[in-house]
Amino acid sequence: MEMMKGNHRMIRALWIGLCALMVAWVAPAVAADRPPNVVIILTDDQGTLDARCFGSTDLDTPAIDRLAERGIRFTQAYAHTVCCPTRAMLMTGRYPQRCNVNSWQQGCTWGPKRRNMFLSEVTLAEVFRAAGYRTALFGKWHLGAHLDHGPTRQGFDEFFGIRGGYVDNYAHCFLHRTGCHDLFEGTKEVFRRGMYLPDMITDRAMSFVQKNYDRPFFLYFALNIPHYPEQSLARFRRRYKELPEPRRSYAAMVSTTDEYIGRLFAQLDAYHLLDKTIIVFMSDNGHSEEDLRIAIDHHPSGHPKGYDFGAHGGGGNTGRWIGAKGSFLEGGIRVPAILSYPARLPQGAVRDQAVTAMDWFPTLLELCGIEPPGDVKLDGHSVLPLVEDASAPSAYGVMHWQWQDGWMVRQGDWKLIVGGLRGLGRPKLPRVYLGNLSDERPEAVNHAKARPEVVERLTRLHEQWHKEVMPNSTRVPARRDSATLAQ
Repeated sequence: MEMMKGNHRMIRALWIGLCALMVAWVAPAVAADRPPNVVIILTDDQGTLDARCFGSTDLDTPAIDRLAERGIRFTQAYAHTVCCPTRAMLMTGRYPQRCNVNSWQQGCTWGPKRRNMFLSEVTLAEVFRAAGYRTALFGKWHLGAHLDHGPTRQGFDEFFGIRGGYVDNYAHCFLHRTGCHDLFEGTKEVFRRGMYLPDMITDRAMSFVQKNYDRPFFLYFALNIPHYPEQSLARFRRRYKELPEPRRSYAAMVSTTDEYIGRLFAQLDAYHLLDKTIIVFMSDNGHSEEDLRIAIDHHPSGHPKGYDFGAHGGGGNTGRWIGAKGSFLEGGIRVPAILSYPARLPQGAVRDQAVTAMDWFPTLLELCGIEPPGDVKLDGHSVLPLVEDASAPSAYGVMHWQWQDGWMVRQGDWKLIVGGLRGLGRPKLPRVYLGNLSDERPEAVNHAKARPEVVERLTRLHEQWHKEVMPNSTRVPARRDSATLAQ
């Protein structure tokens, strides 16, 4: 069966290559005065340094590395602790708490309407469609699966992929608890059991480019990998067979992810679009360290009870940072990010200032000459001042994160974490944790008791922010002095 799948993929790859060669001969030049296309590539659970160009020399990631050579690599880019809030930040340019995304979003379409991102939020897709762009999302949504919500309700002309958080790549079933099937064309459930989801997502993205090469388009390529289950392409499993676990299986997933990014780049190049397209690349959070198994007999995925589908303890590379997905520590929220637009922006550049997923909204609109929605308060900032001047300061004097009842404030090198974890499925941090990024071992020491005045100052900043972004919340933190917080 594995050999048959491999042969099928080889035939498809040869066919795609032949088509690309034919296109290179016949595709007309793109009009010089046409607005740039926009492609956002959001990977899933790709860790802080998990690409060769970010320092992981044990990984082969030629597509991501090529993008870095053709653009600006950001070494201090922040997403969120898990996927839902990052996707809200990206789509709206706003803190996820403003969008009804402060906890897990509805993952399966069946049952009563639960938590979904507010339809009143203005997404990038809505802004680009209003500006005359054709819009599409291929991959993962995870901002609420209810059919009254979702991509086609918030600006996307086309959607194919999963509405919830993750699936088995062949059965297309959510694997937690009792599971559910999750593969949709728009709002229509479709069944393609046995077909590899990244193949289907990428094929659709390439087809979209082919159909729309002569008009401006906005493509959100939201790959569902390297997120578990770690079902990588066979040649990458062979490539990394000498690495120890859990790095071995995770490395194969990262290179598999890079393979599909490379296929999309080849399609853009075939239609002479690569230099004229703005490309944003980012991960949605740090690497996972979750250990997970199928919980029931007769699971809809077909996997037996006890089947191990997790991250095997986590194979990501955070370098000097600590933490993983689900944590406010750097390893949970600091991710690889690249911006490329060779027609206008520097190539092979590096910026070390802090940026966030919210920043792509205003940045893309500025690059495309589109006015931001006038009645919407954006929390993100254009990164173009940083791109144009490597010495320009970050737009963030204070940075805020919250997920459920846990929260974090950063000011300078101080980070106050309250109610945080070391990672999903990992031990909790002390209730109040004050880390410092300039320590020899960043965030490894809790300074809360030694520096109560810092705890007090950062707590006040959080309370002010919380009141602004969640004015109707009944769970505004109570005022407590720093001595109590530090206990």
